[in-house]
Amino acid sequence: MWQRALRATLRRMIRRGSLTVHFPEGQTARFGDGGTPAVTLTSADAGFARRFLLNPEMAVGEGYMDGSLTIEGDDLHGLFELVLRNLAPGRGRGIEALHGPLLRRLKQFNPAGRARRNVAHHYDLSGALYELFLDADRQYSCAYFRSDGDSLETAQAQKKAHVAAKLCLRPGLRVLDIGCGWGGMAITLARDHGASVVGVTLSREQAGVARDRVRAAGLHDRVEIRRIDYREIGERFDRIVSVGMFEHVGVPHYDAYFRGLRELLAEDGVALVHTIGRRGPPGRTSPWIEKYIFPGGYVPALSEMSRAIERQGLWLTDLEVWRLHYARTLRHWHDRFTANIAAARALYDDRFCRMWRYYLAASEQTFRHGGQVVFQAQLARRQDAVPLTRDYLYPGG
Repeated sequence: MWQRALRATLRRMIRRGSLTVHFPEGQTARFGDGGTPAVTLTSADAGFARRFLLNPEMAVGEGYMDGSLTIEGDDLHGLFELVLRNLAPGRGRGIEALHGPLLRRLKQFNPAGRARRNVAHHYDLSGALYELFLDADRQYSCAYFRSDGDSLETAQAQKKAHVAAKLCLRPGLRVLDIGCGWGGMAITLARDHGASVVGVTLSREQAGVARDRVRAAGLHDRVEIRRIDYREIGERFDRIVSVGMFEHVGVPHYDAYFRGLRELLAEDGVALVHTIGRRGPPGRTSPWIEKYIFPGGYVPALSEMSRAIERQGLWLTDLEVWRLHYARTLRHWHDRFTANIAAARALYDDRFCRMWRYYLAASEQTFRHGGQVVFQAQLARRQDAVPLTRDYLYPGG
């Protein structure tokens, strides 16, 4: 019964491209129009059909992690491209989708204690892991590719320069970096732009590395790293930057987040929020991503962000949408991780390595074919806090 239902589901789902499935009973079925991408799966799990019908993302993700579901040529990118090209926007994915907005809000409820646990799940992994695939500055967010030939290091430097330009920095300004990671942005703003920076993170691992990097750079008098929740800060800053952190805030806390930005920002201050976003309406987080990679995480729709910004009386002084930049970033990360897979296996195990490759490949294809982008929202308390044209971003252009 379960296998018949699975075949019927895949027949409806896969209309473009080609999917071949070898079932554990020895049977083979083909779906799609025979075009590309062409992907072949082999399942060794008699219970796969039932699990897939109840929750396809968990069934495929966990099957791949455990080795009971294999892909010919280990073509993860092809699998995700095939699925995303056939998946209608907003289409339900398993019984989890039936619970709707209430379950989504419950999963994104991130008070301070829960936020710390969620951050620790991902960012307190071994620092040696991130060295295997990130650039030397450990920028764990979307890079900015000005040309096709840009290296990852060049593109990440360009991202930081672009962010700094939008902050309208000048020497002596006090900057708050919310979600400072391993300190790369804070160090750049202090060293290259003369700012005084307070970086905050909930990650013990990141805070320790960031403090060591600040000392090594001789910037301990201009950069302070605090392991603290941004909601516990009670000071004023000339500038606020937040790169790759808003995805962890959760919709129930959007008003508090932007109210906090307004209260922390000087009257003539400028804030820049850089976040993954979705081009369509509000949605939900993949249950596999939520369980294994980013518990409590959520990619916002622009409508969700803008409503919260409006309610807090902030000026949206500039909005930029980056398309495909993160797909390129993730391909660099995936290829570097794969090239260093033996070192990753020494840190963890085969299952972890399959999980991490699955995460990187799925994320890349979501940016290529699933409608995810990056939003950069420049915010201010005053209408005239930034120049009236974008010329200041491209001097000499």
